[in-house]
Amino acid sequence: MSDSDSPQSPLWPLADDDVKDALLSAFADGSWGKYQGPHIPQLEADLARYLDVPHAFCCASGTIAVEIALRALNLPEGAEVLLAAYDFAGNFRAIQAAGLRPALVDVAADRWRVDVEQLEAAIIPETKAILVSHLHGDLAEMPEVMEIARRHQLQVVEDACQAPGAKIGGRQAGTWGDVGTFSFGGSKLLTAGRGGAIFTARDDIYQRAKVYCERGNHAFPLSELQAAVLIPQLAKLELRNQRRAVAVAKFRDATRHSETWITPPPAEGSPAYYKVGWYLADPTTREAVCARLKENGVAIDAGFRGFARRPAAWCRKAGELVQARRAAEATITLHHPILLAEEAELTRAVETVRQIAGG
Repeated sequence: MSDSDSPQSPLWPLADDDVKDALLSAFADGSWGKYQGPHIPQLEADLARYLDVPHAFCCASGTIAVEIALRALNLPEGAEVLLAAYDFAGNFRAIQAAGLRPALVDVAADRWRVDVEQLEAAIIPETKAILVSHLHGDLAEMPEVMEIARRHQLQVVEDACQAPGAKIGGRQAGTWGDVGTFSFGGSKLLTAGRGGAIFTARDDIYQRAKVYCERGNHAFPLSELQAAVLIPQLAKLELRNQRRAVAVAKFRDATRHSETWITPPPAEGSPAYYKVGWYLADPTTREAVCARLKENGVAIDAGFRGFARRPAAWCRKAGELVQARRAAEATITLHHPILLAEEAELTRAVETVRQIAGG
């Protein structure tokens, strides 16, 4: 599914009075139209405090955040960056845009996380970094990823665009790597229509990111108005993530006995749920399954296409990428707004999924 809002979902963004007040306040004091106002510094400070890192830096999108993060690593031109062969298309392109070369690693079976057992085997002398993502309610095994990176002196970009507020080993997703990224796109858990951020504990990465973006002013900016509406949302993220987790448990209970939907086990730690993923036992039914659910008002779509079919001229492929190919063919994802719906609407959606999944 694209980053656009789904017409089957409940209203998103939420009709939040605190966001409305932030909009009106930014209008009243004129800060909405300023190059340098109070909201971006406050949002960056709030993000840094929430994530317990010294530096947060806002930008125009989650996609450009990944590119900025990669450029801030100061890697050699043409160096390899490992990433899962099933991931968001923008991450592959960000590697290329930064003058680097993608190298594809398979995902774990029935998961959307990079397979750490294959990750280390994929490293060659040209490999200089890893780009790792948290997708579909799954969480990458960051302690293992970071141990591999340490042994081989690799740097890590941790894409938490789908997982703001998730925790791994009690630590915020996105803060395990050398640099992490968020997206504030129109369908994201924290939304300003567009926007993103990088965050890091490393002074050198923060400084290089700022230098890269400086073109007389910030070349890839978040606006003051966008920052203003994100500040109250960040304050509510923890409670909303808790509500989403309760709702996801209901959907997973509805499919756990299904013979046609494969329900992955919950990720270790505390996931965040932007898109909730399942595998279909028969991928050829995916189009019909999604269509039937949409007809019944439940926003479920196909997952990403992945990269396993991309030409060898564009990337190196470590192995046959069997599970990534399967993920591209068999994944379906539930769009998150239903997870915050009123109880009656949520119950109806859960029962619809139960009936169609045969769970």
